[in-house]
Amino acid sequence: MIKRTQYLNELKRWRDEKLIKVVTGIRRCGKSTLLSQFQALLREEGVASDQIISVNLEALEFESLLNYKALYQYIVERLQLDKKNYIFLDEVQMVADFQKAVDSLYIKENVDIYITGSNAYLLSGELATLLSGRYVEIRMLPLSFKEYCAAKEGMDRERLFAEYMRYGAFPYVAGMEDVQEGADTYLEGIYNTIIIKDIEARYARKSDDPNNRKIADIALLRSIARFLAGSIGSPISVKSIADYITSTGRRVSQNTVSDYLDALKEPYVFYPVERYDVTGRQLLKQNRKFYIVDLGLRRLLVAKREHDLGYSLENVIFLELLRRGYRVYVGKVGATEVDFVAEKGEQRQYFQVSASLVDAAVFEREIRPLRAISDNYPKTILTLDPFSIGNYGGIQVLGAIDWLTKEE
Repeated sequence: MIKRTQYLNELKRWRDEKLIKVVTGIRRCGKSTLLSQFQALLREEGVASDQIISVNLEALEFESLLNYKALYQYIVERLQLDKKNYIFLDEVQMVADFQKAVDSLYIKENVDIYITGSNAYLLSGELATLLSGRYVEIRMLPLSFKEYCAAKEGMDRERLFAEYMRYGAFPYVAGMEDVQEGADTYLEGIYNTIIIKDIEARYARKSDDPNNRKIADIALLRSIARFLAGSIGSPISVKSIADYITSTGRRVSQNTVSDYLDALKEPYVFYPVERYDVTGRQLLKQNRKFYIVDLGLRRLLVAKREHDLGYSLENVIFLELLRRGYRVYVGKVGATEVDFVAEKGEQRQYFQVSASLVDAAVFEREIRPLRAISDNYPKTILTLDPFSIGNYGGIQVLGAIDWLTKEE
């Protein structure tokens, strides 16, 4: 079992605070394992087993609790009145109106609540309104490259990185003895579960709502997912997607495309990134970029495409910036672009990503936007090219693998 130290530290940080701890992230990224690891830590620190109430709402044994009243009653009957109670609700979005049970438990004394969910709507709408100011979100991703290396201790880093880029970073994949043999089957299972269970079923449950945006055409949904996966790192608009779908021989409105895009973002498959005008200091409304949560899934979706190392590396760096707690934007500097503007509190950093800088024209293209930025925030180019590493007038060129594995 791979220890998810970063996320465990987050849970420890918020333990016993009067806040609901909400762990979100794509299916199979390790949320259930994280809760198990945290429960083991509680026991090591002297918390008795009867103080821990854990319910995995995808498990058949808890099928009778998929009603918020039944779930609430089950937990209330097990509360220790004279002790602290730690409540863990895994995949809580499986319960219709679960927020009513969570809110009623929250107001009780001696209760510390931890919930997980695989859909962004977990923290939207009624729950966000009901629990505003009363929860903290911990956003979980598949394994970082540093975690991946720890799981396969002793193996060559460059070889591991090639494997990481090809097969992705889901914990189960990292634990496979023969990743080449079993990864694709496992990843296809995750993808189909997300499309059918998390998207189709979710919208079907709300089909009686006249204001609900329906996702009725799964073939269209898959087409848009393939388009996004094949366009990682490129500016995309709703219109460009609609034009692409039309070019394949079927008509689709921009409103429909927008709804389907939202459906693919909700289960944390794709992450949209806004563009930011560095000089004008404002967000731009057009042509976001999209990145995918896992490169193994991307390869599954665009298997027949030539492997584009540069965009794949860019995707890895984007996810790592998210792990490190940054808000990430694509930077516009005049007519040029900076791959990432990363902000955390008062900090800001600029990043360019390029697989190779050997070609002088490529080097100049990557460094020019950073030179055009007049502020004194750190500026970095990350590359797989060992020959270009160095300091160029205050702009650092670093090895991407070293950067991914270092302590921040």
